[in-house]
Amino acid sequence: MFSWLGKESGSGRSPQDVLQTVTGGLQSLYTGKLLPLEEHYRFHEFHSPALEEADFKNLPMVLLVGQYSTGKTTFIRYLLEQDFPGMRIGPEPTTDSFIAVMYGEKEGSIPGNALVVDPKKPFRKLNSFGNAFLNRFMCSQLPNQVLKSISIIDSPGILSGEKQRISRGYDFCQVLQWFAERVDRIILLFDAHKLDISDEFSEAIKAFRGQDDKIRVVLNKADQVDTQQLMRVYGALMWSLGKVINTPEVVRVYIGSFWAKPLQNTENRKLFEMEAQDLFRDIQSLPKNAALRKLNDLIKRARLAKVHAYIISHLKKEMPAMFGKEAKKKELIGKLPEIFLQIQREHQISPGDFPEVKKMQVQISPTQG
Repeated sequence: MFSWLGKESGSGRSPQDVLQTVTGGLQSLYTGKLLPLEEHYRFHEFHSPALEEADFKNLPMVLLVGQYSTGKTTFIRYLLEQDFPGMRIGPEPTTDSFIAVMYGEKEGSIPGNALVVDPKKPFRKLNSFGNAFLNRFMCSQLPNQVLKSISIIDSPGILSGEKQRISRGYDFCQVLQWFAERVDRIILLFDAHKLDISDEFSEAIKAFRGQDDKIRVVLNKADQVDTQQLMRVYGALMWSLGKVINTPEVVRVYIGSFWAKPLQNTENRKLFEMEAQDLFRDIQSLPKNAALRKLNDLIKRARLAKVHAYIISHLKKEMPAMFGKEAKKKELIGKLPEIFLQIQREHQISPGDFPEVKKMQVQISPTQG
């Protein structure tokens, strides 16, 4: 069904060939121009680790996020039309790890600690999240046609109620943010019978701030309700999303039942088929647009690095040479909102290019000397 993902383009060149050609130039641009700026102003300590060769050359990635038992793993199986190593499906929270489903000549799995030392995989910087995360991270490889064009990241089911108070041992939202900055598409899955957005799910969605163009929402298991109930479920979902996704545009929601079994309620069959076609057409476009997405992300990173350089330069200029450094540092941290406004006016920079003030204040405290 999804063999089109691995097909070559009309020019006779595969999406991978086009991607390698374009991203080679982007990598040279980054290492020659942007990386020295980032290193000089300690950008990597405040925002994002340095990019490596694998970050430019890896295939487009799709990140699946949702509460437990919303059908994330089943969605991947539906897309691949086969099982994959490490796959477990059930009504309870079965997926407790991040699983990178990627192409490989032989079927098998790679544990997290071995995965982050592989220079050919774009996961080396995840090493900073420690063993608690790496023990819950693995790569599942299999020779699947779909995986020749995209890779898929399956995330642990987001918890609700008392369960979400149990510590995972690592910063779950920071890991999601790391992936969000590097993937091409973020798919949020909802169950038609479980629309409540828990505190952990709300925090997870907020971690995708600045990546709104990558987000798609899937209302799964929609065949388990009739048409009247589906209208109410859809309205309730849009209302819930409006409280956590702060964008003026209405988020795109795909409605359907994404598994291989027959529909339980067939009265909306045509709607589900059309929605599925739209969603898979969107996924199909990822290999073709991967180079453009990487360029877009690099420009976004360059704008943030430029603003960061202005901020650090301003703070260093205001710091005294010898005495009173600690008092001056506290004063500057408190005045950071005003400093942001001053830099905006002086350099004609859009407010949307600046990092969050509160986050920057926390980060500056232990580092700015």
